[in-house]
Amino acid sequence: MAQLTFPPDGGNKKALVSERIGITDVTINYNRPAVKGREDKIWGQLVHYGFKDLAFGTSKEAPWRAGANENTTISFSTDVAIGGKPLAAGTYGLMMAVQENDVTVIFSKNASSWGSYFYDPKEDVLRVAVKPVKNQPVVERLKFEFGDETDSSAVVSLLWEKWAIPFKVSVSLVQTQLASLRNELRSEKGFRAEAYQQAAAYCADHNINLDEGLRWADYSIGGQFVGEKNFNTLRTKARLLTMLNRGAEADVLMKEALPLASMQESYQYGRQLIGQKKAKEALELFQGLAKKYPNVFMTNMGLMRGYSAAGDYKQATDWGKKALALAPDAANKANVERLLLQLGQGKDVN
Repeated sequence: MAQLTFPPDGGNKKALVSERIGITDVTINYNRPAVKGREDKIWGQLVHYGFKDLAFGTSKEAPWRAGANENTTISFSTDVAIGGKPLAAGTYGLMMAVQENDVTVIFSKNASSWGSYFYDPKEDVLRVAVKPVKNQPVVERLKFEFGDETDSSAVVSLLWEKWAIPFKVSVSLVQTQLASLRNELRSEKGFRAEAYQQAAAYCADHNINLDEGLRWADYSIGGQFVGEKNFNTLRTKARLLTMLNRGAEADVLMKEALPLASMQESYQYGRQLIGQKKAKEALELFQGLAKKYPNVFMTNMGLMRGYSAAGDYKQATDWGKKALALAPDAANKANVERLLLQLGQGKDVN
């Protein structure tokens, strides 16, 4: 029989907090008990120390349930490491054995029990020892927060009363991303040349798995029903060939790619050449672009950058002034004025 919906007993609010670390989703479902005037009576009293017989259920040595009511659970969409220890993707019951100066954070494969009354240590998948941080600003209702985020890690902290109990979640970002790319390319997403080009570009961007990236680049160009010969697919393959010390092949491919490039793509490639200290090649590219798209803001900007990279600041200034006259908005105008000021000071604008 369907039941009517009411708030949970005891006023322990339900909560969910989630954050993405790299491409890994971490989600915690929990209930939020309140201090209710019991400051200095939470740790070691309301929350028992260690493992305890709770006089209910099957467990004779139960940890704290890290919240109220039913299991606190934590889910990871990919494999992670907790405090440096590996943990497979999945959903786990999250419990804690609290002591005055240390806490054992427990990840149990049983994520559906009520509290820790039925806790079985045989179901533990991982235990991690951490240190509580005491004398924090009072938190009335228990909560979990993510902090100290990096591209590949975050510190998850349980905060309640004057304590914080932190544990670090980290991911092998590059390897996780590669595994995701391989999987996604086997789905409907893999029916586009762009998908293979993006995967190949990821390998080039991070200088990893270059041979695999080259296979993806090849498929983005010539894959059956998928391949497309365009500037991006050809350029990405050329990047990988260069990184694999096959520069002559890369040069041939770029000669084929450039006529297929849009004005924006050509401009960005010219800037890439400047970044690679190929000033002569960049200037030649910008000169060709200006013949194709004469008296256009972006091509004038390209010539300013190209001549500046080649050390000809006078020519760079002349083209910068022409770009300034065609600036499409205030932001671009201010940027050109800034670059012209640098040229006037004898500085390269790149």
